[in-house]
Amino acid sequence: MKFFVDTADTKEIRELASTGLIDGVTTNPSLIVKSGRDFKEVIAEICEITDGPVSAEVTALETTQMLAEAKELLKIANNIAIKVPLTIDGLKTCKALTDEGHMVNVTLCFSANQALLAAKAGATFISPFIGRLDDLNIDGMELIEDIRTIYDNYGFETEILAASIRTANHVKECALAGADVATIPPAVIKGLANHALTDKGLEAFMKDWATTGQSIL
Repeated sequence: MKFFVDTADTKEIRELASTGLIDGVTTNPSLIVKSGRDFKEVIAEICEITDGPVSAEVTALETTQMLAEAKELLKIANNIAIKVPLTIDGLKTCKALTDEGHMVNVTLCFSANQALLAAKAGATFISPFIGRLDDLNIDGMELIEDIRTIYDNYGFETEILAASIRTANHVKECALAGADVATIPPAVIKGLANHALTDKGLEAFMKDWATTGQSIL
């Protein structure tokens, strides 16, 4: 499963990119606002940090305007994935862009039927929002499983990009359910390495090593 980092904080992206664990980046208007920076400027910097797909979201709601914004965003770098909402206009935009060979991330997916439409429109990525479904007492992971079944049934190449991930358990469950990608906040990615028994074991090793008085260097 590929890991995308879900942030517009370039400092965080650089830090995680140095681990070799990050395969791409997703942004959205809310994350751009949080960064406090110019939209195109921050997207350009992110594209320099990673060679993987960088999702840049259009803000228009009508197809003609979405396409105009998309063409402007595509000028920034070759690894831009245009992010469009899962609406009829968004799907029309997706079809037009993918027909031209561009990557498209269809976002705000909350049902298997929506995911089916996105795949038929040629989406590169479909972004089902797990956490927001969980907030409504709907099992977001069931949506990942349903989409995986549908895509496998018909050989769709659209990648399932699990989004709105809140916890380490979400990441594990996405991997078990067969998501192709998980887009994860920086804090959650870092937290995946944490375990109390790892800390306890390392503490014991260091304590024993100190008693030897030795040094590797």
